[in-house]
Amino acid sequence: MFSGTSRSWSKLLLPQFAAGLACLALAALLGGCATTPADGKPREKNRDPFEKVNRGVYKFNDTLDRYALKPVATAYRDHVPKLVQDGVGNFFENLGYPTTIANQFLQGKFKAGGQDIGRFVLNTTLGWGGVIDVASGGTTLPKHDEDSGQTLGRWGVPAGPYIMLPFLGPATLRDTPARIADDFTQPFRWYDSGSERWLSLGLSLVDKRAQFLPLDKTLEQTYDPYAFVRNAYLQRRQYAVYDGNPPEDKLSGDDENWAEEALKESEEPAADEGDATEPPAGQDGPTRKQ
Repeated sequence: MFSGTSRSWSKLLLPQFAAGLACLALAALLGGCATTPADGKPREKNRDPFEKVNRGVYKFNDTLDRYALKPVATAYRDHVPKLVQDGVGNFFENLGYPTTIANQFLQGKFKAGGQDIGRFVLNTTLGWGGVIDVASGGTTLPKHDEDSGQTLGRWGVPAGPYIMLPFLGPATLRDTPARIADDFTQPFRWYDSGSERWLSLGLSLVDKRAQFLPLDKTLEQTYDPYAFVRNAYLQRRQYAVYDGNPPEDKLSGDDENWAEEALKESEEPAADEGDATEPPAGQDGPTRKQ
């Protein structure tokens, strides 16, 4: 049984508010550390000030994925029946809906929050705990995905520097503590019965990795996989905060300029090295950067 069933929603949401306050304090601190050149013009934002450390963590994560997680996920995709994979994916997606519901209301999206409550109740009861996505079969209940990082972003908390976390992957200063807050709204956070919680976490990780396997080929063909992952993550989070419709100034302002500069910087070594980076005869493009 869930040991937290008797806890009120206010207690469950308290960590989210605490994480929000922590992020606000960190954002204020970072803003106070900004410098201005003599000409009075603000310096361009460096969204990846910890790049050297981040690249080291990325290399660690990539090695771990290549020799441990990816082979397991590949075997899971190739040998587990598709029907079972769909059921596992639906189950863990449904478990994430309490987090989505809480953040819908924290963002003032009451209609969407009500729809998500209906979807969660319907799939949990008639869908065998969420294994079957009953709500997507002929209902008017759309899927949503909200988290505390999006909530903080919606209320004006800046994303802050990009951070590559060990084992967990890409994040930002705003999203890192928000992930901790979201953990308190996960049903399995309150499930205390032997090793089932850890087994479910492992299965969820393998299932999620299997869903991303089709993207591996694209990543391997990029000149700088680290920069590709970073830029894709930051752009995706920007769209998520604004529900796919960011303001015009967010697309044409500093963020877009920074993304273009980051891509140019990632290609500079190729220009400096000259013929050393040219692909061998018979290959269509540059080899993957190690």
